[in-house]
Order: sequence, then C-alpha cells, then structure tokens
Amino acid sequence: MTTSTRSTPVALVTGASAGLGRACADRLAAAGWAVTGASRRGTGGERWTGLVMNVDDDSSVRVGVAGLQEQSGAIDALVAAAGWGVAGPAEETSIAEAKAQFETNFWGCVRVVQAVLPQMRARRTGRIVLMSSLGGVIGIPFQAYYSASKFALEGFAEALGYEVAPFGIAVTLVQPGNFATDFTASRKMAAAATGPSDYAAATAKAVTAMERDERNGAPPRDVAAAVQRVLEARRPPRRVSVGKTSERVGVIAKRLLPFRVFEAAAKGSLGVD
Repeated sequence: MTTSTRSTPVALVTGASAGLGRACADRLAAAGWAVTGASRRGTGGERWTGLVMNVDDDSSVRVGVAGLQEQSGAIDALVAAAGWGVAGPAEETSIAEAKAQFETNFWGCVRVVQAVLPQMRARRTGRIVLMSSLGGVIGIPFQAYYSASKFALEGFAEALGYEVAPFGIAVTLVQPGNFATDFTASRKMAAAATGPSDYAAATAKAVTAMERDERNGAPPRDVAAAVQRVLEARRPPRRVSVGKTSERVGVIAKRLLPFRVFEAAAKGSLGVD
C-alpha cells in the first residue's frame, strides 16, 4: 500500500460516475480505502463519497481537490480515469472537436495531477495512476484524436515519473484494451463525419468493429483489480496493460516486429483493409 502512516489511506478517483472509474472506486472502497469519486454529476457509491468536479475546468479541480485535502488531511493516491472518445476521420474532425477530446483526456489529467502533487511532494509519498489505453500505444484509425490524447498522456506520465520519484511519488500508466462499459454509448461522432464522404464506408466499418469489440470486451473489474495492485505494490511499475491477451500482444508485437509486418497483421483487428 502507499507509505502513508494513517490507518485508512485516501484515494481520489476521477471519472467515477460510470465505467472504469466507477469500477476502480468500488474496488478500492471495498478494499478499505477512503474513496472520493469525482465526476461532473458527483455521483456517489455504496461505500464511497461523490464529489462534483469537472476536470475540464481549472477552478472546479482546484476547489474540489482543496476541499478533499482539507476534509481528509491528505490524498494518498490519485486515479485519473475521466475520459471519453470522439470518432471520425482525422480530416473531418474539427479542431474544436479535437481540442475538446484533449481537454478531458489529457489536460483533465494534468489539472488533477498538478492539484494533488504539492501535498504529496510535501509529505514525500503518493501514488498516481493515469488511465491510458492500448490506443495510446497503437494508433486507432478513425479515433485519431482519442489515440493522440492517450499518446500525449503516455509521454507526460513517463516524464513526470522521473521528476517526482525523488519525492517518494510513483506514477503508473494503466493501459486497458476493450472493456464492456458505457464508453461505447457515450462516444461522439465528429459532426462532419455523419454525411457523405470518401471516408464514409471505412469509418462505418471501423466504428462498427470498435463497438463490437467493446461490447464483447473484458469486465471492468479486471482494470479495477490492476489499479488496486498498482496502488498497493511496494514498487509499482511504470506501465500495466490490462485486457484480453489477443489485444495486449499487439503492444509487444509493435515493439518487436518490422512496422510493415506489424501493420499488415494489425489492420484486420483495427477494422481497416
């Protein structure tokens, strides 16, 4: 567990109203953590407290984290799981839509990390888990900006980990594959991608494949279990991939195979010809 001397460690989980965030909040609370789950709706759980906090907004994050720190004394762990997906061809996704994707998936994580770090650094202890994706290692066609936001998160977390290690703070990226959550239903299509286009047929095929794989994905509890192991490990790893072996093997294959060989093997699973 974290190096906190308190009997009940405190965890802040963002994106806790549904999906992987909620699964993490439920799991940690059942394991004895004092969990506060943050979301726009502020939904609470059976064993944990809800907090209204919008990770897209500087003030909302600042006020939310400050209030939790005042109430709890300190935050031992952050699990940043807020996120969503925009789909459509890169060319037909507006800059505004792409920025909105980054606002939550990347900058939302950065905001919360910056808010919790001062007290972790002062106490010389803390755990930070950022919810990445296998799509942050392998680009997903017709979800280019979702992948880009997760690729950015990968680089941020790796650099951050070096910076904060001297203060006893560990940073881990959890990389889920396809999981059966409401992420599928909440995906947004780029506005321009809904009309006639040279990309229309390929977009429809790829998005259909994505949604099928997500609906048939692994249970969210697998991610929650991985997060708990990371938070309670003596020496947490920098990266942990979670999901079906057939998906996770792609990460290794990308590192080891010549890119053309990897690309040829990956096309079918990514829903492209």
